[in-house]
Amino acid sequence: MSNKAKTTTPKPDGKPALTPKLRFPEFRGAEGWSEKPLKEAALINPANSGLPDSFVYIDLESVDAGALKAKTRISRVGAPSRAQRLVERRDIIYQVVRPYQRNNLLCEFADEEDYVASTGYAQLRARGSNRFLYQSIHTDSFVGRVMAKCTGSNYPAINSSDLAEIELPLPPTLPEQQKVAECLSSVDVLIAAQARKLDALKTHKKGLMQQLFPREGETQPRLRFPEFQNAGEWEEVPLSELVGSLDAGVSVNSGDRPATGNEIGVLKTSAVTNGIFEAQENKVVFDEVEIGRVKEPVQGDTIIISRMNTPALVGANAYVETSLENIFLPDRLWAAKSKPGTSMRFVASILGSDKGRAALAKLAKGSSGSMKNITKPDVLAFLVMAPSPDEQQRIADCLTSLDDIIAAQTQKLDALKTHKKGLMQQLFPSPDTNQRH
Repeated sequence: MSNKAKTTTPKPDGKPALTPKLRFPEFRGAEGWSEKPLKEAALINPANSGLPDSFVYIDLESVDAGALKAKTRISRVGAPSRAQRLVERRDIIYQVVRPYQRNNLLCEFADEEDYVASTGYAQLRARGSNRFLYQSIHTDSFVGRVMAKCTGSNYPAINSSDLAEIELPLPPTLPEQQKVAECLSSVDVLIAAQARKLDALKTHKKGLMQQLFPREGETQPRLRFPEFQNAGEWEEVPLSELVGSLDAGVSVNSGDRPATGNEIGVLKTSAVTNGIFEAQENKVVFDEVEIGRVKEPVQGDTIIISRMNTPALVGANAYVETSLENIFLPDRLWAAKSKPGTSMRFVASILGSDKGRAALAKLAKGSSGSMKNITKPDVLAFLVMAPSPDEQQRIADCLTSLDDIIAAQTQKLDALKTHKKGLMQQLFPSPDTNQRH
């Protein structure tokens, strides 16, 4: 591919031509790309002759990362009124509610089922390459233009007539569309394979934990390491016997970016929302008075717990391996600190499991429907099953090694996604950043 921009003459419609930064060799001498409204690249919500007697219904909860999560077959009788888009193979359904999520679906189904999409999607039938169109509607430029036309704050949405007028850059020929689509689709295949590998590892860990920890009503796990086969039953104890204290920070005025270098930062509650401690989720503190008020720096071998959050996130927690002397806790986060003989990684595996998260969330109180609070006495009285310190550590070591593998595979997936994003920025000309020549 060429990385040299080519000067092009204006198109017959008077608009200047566009040239991507990277172009495949066979198209280097071709005329430039042109901006056209989406309605010229695809039929939008084409009419259909009615719904079949039964079908697989695709709503806004059915699609995840460009794939159909599960098939829900329903009858036309009693089907939701939003079930209206009878899709054909090759169609694209474009999420018009919260389109920034980019959760669209290329309907290249292998089976012969009938599929009907919700009106929460616009149905796009490409006039050229459907795979090229699918890639182009995910560019930052196109999504930005769509969002500029959205209405509504909580659920921003765009109507089909406005969507039809959104412009996107198109190559002059179908073969170039197909070549670009083929390149990006090959990266999508790698991303999907890596995502499946990562999901398999997470499923394996979840199954392993179900074996390594006693089930409800039992006092011994189904799977035990050889050296602990005859170690006897686990004991149910309050968390206070494993955790020395729960210490929160204070709320301070802060900036709108993370701390860098030796700057002082205060964690956001989002630092533990996904079960992994994300230190970059903090806000810098500039004011000297406010810096003097911060307390409770992030310490290694602790568990950070969200004590006050939304109903879905209250009780979220994550293990912290390394101390950060310049990053501090806010008042909405606790640091759970260990007692001698406790493996905090073991405790973190209990509190961070699906069962542990659900149990912590049940402790939450508060009259507000949007914000709940967990009290310190309730958390310290929380009952858990625990073995001897040596067995705690053995289990923690096993799960930590698996976590390390999962983290490495997550990094590979992130690297592939970053690679694709960069590739798209090179393969698509960006009208919004003066790519015209």
